[in-house]
Amino acid sequence: MAMWDKIKDQAKTFQQSQGTRGASGSGQGSHGPLGGGSRSGSSSGGSKAQLIGLFKSQLASAKNELKSGAYRDASMAMCALVAAADGRVEPAERQRVEELIVSNEVLQNFPADQLRQRFNQHVDRLLAHFEQGKAEALQVIAKAAKKPAEARAVVQTGMVVAGADGSFEQSEQYAIREACTALNIPPSEFGV
Repeated sequence: MAMWDKIKDQAKTFQQSQGTRGASGSGQGSHGPLGGGSRSGSSSGGSKAQLIGLFKSQLASAKNELKSGAYRDASMAMCALVAAADGRVEPAERQRVEELIVSNEVLQNFPADQLRQRFNQHVDRLLAHFEQGKAEALQVIAKAAKKPAEARAVVQTGMVVAGADGSFEQSEQYAIREACTALNIPPSEFGV
């Protein structure tokens, strides 16, 4: 539970540091989008959904800047890494992540078949030879490091996909941590 509280704080701080474009100061203090009383354990499910919502809205606000091939390729590698984090991907899970990808507002900047192709390519490599597939995915992710806004968006995309099923596995956290390292972002920014 505590991890989500930590991430919420990170997200709030992150929002403040971004100057919350267009949301003049609404992210300040505890009356922001995360609500005041969401500290108690019982509502952590809700706060998790709120957090994913927060990342989604941060991504949406940057939608017009996220049109590069580097962001597209890195976020597909990120999604594959998260999906295969535990070393296996059931067909149903693969399909679920694909649907999340093609319905994601920001990723709609790109043709759905391009996204599917890149995501599945990475998943296939990860399933065929996990360590090698992971190294290749992290190389692709690292290419987005040149632009900090894109780099953060790649991690946020991974977080949205990882958290979509309502649980955030240890292995998924680890995958996100590795991606942060590849992008030169402190994992603590995302509470992982």
